[in-house]
Amino acid sequence: MPLVGILALQGDVREHESILRDLGADTVRIRRAEELEQVDALVIPGGESTTMGKLAALYGLVDPLRKRIEDGLPTFGTCAGLILLAKRVTAGEQPLLGVLDVTVERNAFGNQNDSFEADLALDGDSVPMHAVFIRAPVVAEAGERVHVVAVWNDRPVMVRQGNIIATAFHPELADDGRIHRQLLSLVEEG
Repeated sequence: MPLVGILALQGDVREHESILRDLGADTVRIRRAEELEQVDALVIPGGESTTMGKLAALYGLVDPLRKRIEDGLPTFGTCAGLILLAKRVTAGEQPLLGVLDVTVERNAFGNQNDSFEADLALDGDSVPMHAVFIRAPVVAEAGERVHVVAVWNDRPVMVRQGNIIATAFHPELADDGRIHRQLLSLVEEG
């Protein structure tokens, strides 16, 4: 049974735990660098990316997270997690892990009041995914190794690069475990 770490500095940790446990995985909340060594996969949840980045830096997690992900740790980032994984953001300063070759635009669809839900077509999946967008970012630019899996209004909202899956939306809030299942498949392949 894989052990999935969920970065638990801030954000929607419980929702990810619930879906992963329903899929048969064990979970552990990650708050310290040494806790990263025991996990088979990692989720970086949605929340407030600037706060999460500053807390990750404060607790000495940025370099250990970067190293584990660069070494092939299957990783799934949602919303703020997408931002933290990115190499670049279009505006603002914050610690980034820089492991996903994308430029991210924060709050691309507007503020909290502009949050919305939509059904997305995922590349390779015939069943649309119900997606919850909350102050959602988008991928403004993607490197050559980045595969765009889903778009909304011609803007990339889900990408994959090797061992990294990232979404601008929150599948955990729509109670859809397909992307979490993809993460667990990466563990099995590894």
